[in-house]
Amino acid sequence: MTKDYVVNVPDFPKKGVMFRDITPLLESNVNFNEALDAMIKGVDMKKVDLIAGIESRGFILGAALAIKTGKGFVPIRKKGKLPPPFESHSYKLEYGEDTIEMKKGKGRVLLIDDVLATGGTLAAAIALSEKAGYGVNDVSVLIDLKYLNDFKWGGARRVRSVIQYTK
Repeated sequence: MTKDYVVNVPDFPKKGVMFRDITPLLESNVNFNEALDAMIKGVDMKKVDLIAGIESRGFILGAALAIKTGKGFVPIRKKGKLPPPFESHSYKLEYGEDTIEMKKGKGRVLLIDDVLATGGTLAAAIALSEKAGYGVNDVSVLIDLKYLNDFKWGGARRVRSVIQYTK
């Protein structure tokens, strides 16, 4: 099972945070491939032109899915990492603000990230994708920390997830 390949690391990167380390999953070709398949299960890939991945572990998953599905890949980066021209979107964090950036383009994207925690970054990535000219067709994450969110997008659509943690 995929969850068996996620290691809980308490108090990382700071005290009180339970980090979900996916490195063992990535090291297992069979389980990594199964996780990728699960991330796109039920997604109508005929309605997806590109895979968009959120920095940084979303890059790993998104790029692998792009290759697996024969789609292109669009990175969503932290501020200052992309050469111009690009669109940017700032959003509030629990203790401050952050900005993400994306090259302008067009097409329908499947948005990919590793973890859905509170949903702030994912909501910002959806808004940024639309601002940059992309239509968000679907959203999929490897891990959903359901105890931290009730995140929905596009009205009442839940994000697809492979692994869920309820506490």
